[in-house]
Amino acid sequence: MAEKVKVARRSQIPEGSAIAVDAGGKKIAIFNAGGKLFAIDNTCLHRGGPLAEGDLDGTVVTCPWHGWEYDITSGRSLDEPSKQVSCFELQEEGDDVLVVV
Repeated sequence: MAEKVKVARRSQIPEGSAIAVDAGGKKIAIFNAGGKLFAIDNTCLHRGGPLAEGDLDGTVVTCPWHGWEYDITSGRSLDEPSKQVSCFELQEEGDDVLVVV
């Protein structure tokens, strides 16, 4: 059964930034792109780099370790299109950001 876990306040995630959170035992990166929030697995499929620490350009994040790129709207790798990281549903209640795990 899915569980909603409060992980942050919206005010903690300015536009163009990301934060890393733990929810239900999962490491998740939450991005603010164009005022919309997206959540994907925080671990790069290449060598395990922390995606929340990567550079965000529009809806593409670049892993800080080896440059793999991911579309944060789908989790799909731009380097290996057959691979993707998990995406997570987000909900907002006031200033609270909740992730469904």
